[in-house]
Amino acid sequence: MKMHKKLLIVLLPILSLVIIPFIANATTITSCTLDEEIYHQGQTGYMVVRVYNDKEDKIRVAELTATVDYYYTDGNVYLQKFFTSTDLPIEIQPGQTNTFYIPFSLPTNIAPGYTNIEVRAATELWDTQPETWRGSDHPTYQQELFIESPYKHQLEDEQTANQQLENQLHEQQVANNYMTTLLYVFGATTILFAAVTGFLFLLLRKTRVIPQTSA
Repeated sequence: MKMHKKLLIVLLPILSLVIIPFIANATTITSCTLDEEIYHQGQTGYMVVRVYNDKEDKIRVAELTATVDYYYTDGNVYLQKFFTSTDLPIEIQPGQTNTFYIPFSLPTNIAPGYTNIEVRAATELWDTQPETWRGSDHPTYQQELFIESPYKHQLEDEQTANQQLENQLHEQQVANNYMTTLLYVFGATTILFAAVTGFLFLLLRKTRVIPQTSA
């Protein structure tokens, strides 16, 4: 048992020296971003993918795809693969990053919610000794895409329509109250005008009466 522990202690540093270069020196997809935060059924979009060359020599990207894991409204699952719009292969110099675009389109009956996207690249490394390309890395990147429920828009449209109807009813009520106030004012003014007219008529009639003198 002690011999196994000693052997393990000796082998661990050696294994780390062997494994670390392969981990550190690799082509990587540094980022994958979507052109929208929220998508809808039947919508089109695109992904922006950045590939970094951490090799000591140039590489070339031979293939770049995005596989979308669909869930349909009927519960079925379907995988669809989309390819980059960039003409491949394309070379990337050591220590450099290249940006790629992957367009995609969503089905009209895709289920709302989050769905998974796996971005995968196939790269080749330039071998200077035989001066040829050889297979290299297959970096991947996981991304999530959110599809909004169509019922949310219907609910928002209904709420907007109800709010507009309430505003119209409120405006109509204000107009009715205004007309009612005008009618009250007009009625009160008419009554006041009639009262003043009657008072003046009586006053003028009294002034026209000639007093009778005794014989």
